[in-house]
Amino acid sequence: MGERTAIRSHRDLQVYSRAFQAAMDIFEHTKGFPRDEIFSLTNQIRRSSRSVSMNLAEAWRKRRYQAAFIAKLSDAESEAAETQTSLEFALACGYLDESTTERLMDEYEQLLRMIVSMINDPGRWIIGNQ
Repeated sequence: MGERTAIRSHRDLQVYSRAFQAAMDIFEHTKGFPRDEIFSLTNQIRRSSRSVSMNLAEAWRKRRYQAAFIAKLSDAESEAAETQTSLEFALACGYLDESTTERLMDEYEQLLRMIVSMINDPGRWIIGNQ
């Protein structure tokens, strides 16, 4: 096994890094969406994809309080699922091709698994006494 580095901030979390990169990937792809979608699907998918990372950062800062930590992780989970739904709409509308959509959907499935794992084992992440 390789050395494990200490997690000092939310930026050190693999789930955060992957969520951030996925949101940036979506941002790049949505640049090609039609202008008439700017105030609907384009903004919505950008907002929800970015919100996954933002909620993970907030959860990290709420690790002293298990219920608050889990609540923010739950928000991240919901935003990831919302992003997947937007990806489905983008595919159905012809704004994304099937391979790009499948790749992004798979990435969000991995993110969802990671987030749910954190929700199911919060004791590993909580700091201080409850």
